[in-house]
Amino acid sequence: MKVINFFLINFALFLLITTSIMLAQADTIITSKIDSLLKYNENLEHRLDVLEKNIDDLMWYEKVGDVAFIDKVFMTGPPKWKELDTSAPGAGNPVKFWSYVFIPKDIDFNKKYPLIVFPHSGVHANFSTYYAHIVKELIAQQYIVVSAEYRGSTGYGKDHYKKIDYGGREIDDVDSSRKYMLDNYEFVDPERVGIVGWSHGGLISLMSIFKYPENYKVAFAGVPVSDLIRGWDIWKKITSNFILQITTLVKQLKRIRMNINEDSPVHNAYKLQIPLLIHTNTNDEDVNVIEVKMLIDTLKVLNKDFEYEIFQDLPGGHSFDRQDTKLALSIRLKIYKFLEKYLNPPKAFNSIENIREAVYR
Repeated sequence: MKVINFFLINFALFLLITTSIMLAQADTIITSKIDSLLKYNENLEHRLDVLEKNIDDLMWYEKVGDVAFIDKVFMTGPPKWKELDTSAPGAGNPVKFWSYVFIPKDIDFNKKYPLIVFPHSGVHANFSTYYAHIVKELIAQQYIVVSAEYRGSTGYGKDHYKKIDYGGREIDDVDSSRKYMLDNYEFVDPERVGIVGWSHGGLISLMSIFKYPENYKVAFAGVPVSDLIRGWDIWKKITSNFILQITTLVKQLKRIRMNINEDSPVHNAYKLQIPLLIHTNTNDEDVNVIEVKMLIDTLKVLNKDFEYEIFQDLPGGHSFDRQDTKLALSIRLKIYKFLEKYLNPPKAFNSIENIREAVYR
């Protein structure tokens, strides 16, 4: 009996060890398969982004091609903020990116015209035909428009996507697009350059005028990301998904530099030197109004000369003044009238009806 029990015990141990080994091997295989699928899915997402961008590029000609010459030009900004392999071929080279150029078809090329630098919204996003109606409104006033697909933009592959430098060297990419326009088009007036942006584009507009005040005459920042730390803190308080919070934070910390104070508009507000208009909305679901109010209050404390408006619970939330409604159009008219004071476009708008006649009929 003792022999049998000994045999059974050893057999059970053998089965336990064998099963554990098999499970460990299976777990390794499953983990490897999952990692492979995640990588495949990530690469597929970028390929789909490229396809979507190519389709949307065609749509620009459909939506705006009747009133504007459209081009997409290739240029460079500064090198990446950090090279993972400094010995790799091309390490330290300037970052290459594309920019959209829109030139009104009805201008006199022997004269000078104002330029609007228009950084797109979203962190990982691009300048899509979401903004076609606003571009048409600018073109109707005979503004020339340039929009950089700065580092981190989608639609240009995984490598460009991962070059994001949140609030950092995207500013230099955008300024490179401004400089390109002045260097290559004699009919662009260097004395009449403004910058306009919403959301992350609003952050870029603010940081651009703080870093390069001599390059711009006026700026508009709509629902701008204003404080990178405070924005995270507000978001953390209004969400109940703790795991999502941690996952998102880890991803952010892996891809951005840790000088987020340096790259936040609220911490650079003391640098304001040019006319500025800020818009925000109390029911903004993306950039909380508290964050933008911090910037506004900071500018007030610094006794800076600027204009702002805090809209109360307007329909559309974060996109309240970028919609096609009469209300949104009336708010954009305020923006255009503000820009007009400093950029003097040849065909400035005087009313909503004037915009509709010029653009939509």
